[in-house]
Amino acid sequence: MSEKPWYHEGLNFTCSGCGDCCTGAPGYVWVNQEEINKLAEAVGIEDVDEFEKLYVRKVGIRRSLKEFPNGDCLLFDTDTRKCSVYEARPRQCRTWPFWDSNLRTPEDWKETCRVCKGSGEGKLHSLVEIETQRRVMKI
Repeated sequence: MSEKPWYHEGLNFTCSGCGDCCTGAPGYVWVNQEEINKLAEAVGIEDVDEFEKLYVRKVGIRRSLKEFPNGDCLLFDTDTRKCSVYEARPRQCRTWPFWDSNLRTPEDWKETCRVCKGSGEGKLHSLVEIETQRRVMKI
């Protein structure tokens, strides 16, 4: 029988709505075609190719949302400090903070809690919930 992960009793997380995960250091928000289609619809652009020209960049064979030079996501509303497409946000955004990189060790989780106000706080997510999210996005 395999050993239980260190977080087998669950982890607390409730999004604080601070917007910090949408801003800051440059990075990648990987998107697939289905997500691009939903995002285009959410911003009201019927021509998906036009949406891609405005909001998506190629990185090798993959695609990522574009960012402002300061690293902020182009879809982040700086006035409200909210995601302008929250209901259509990509799986990478939906599965935060339950990524492999944040769950490898208790120390990795502590670092996640240090940089994300909602991690370690609020709702207790069960092992099943965490594993379901973790399998969706391997980061």
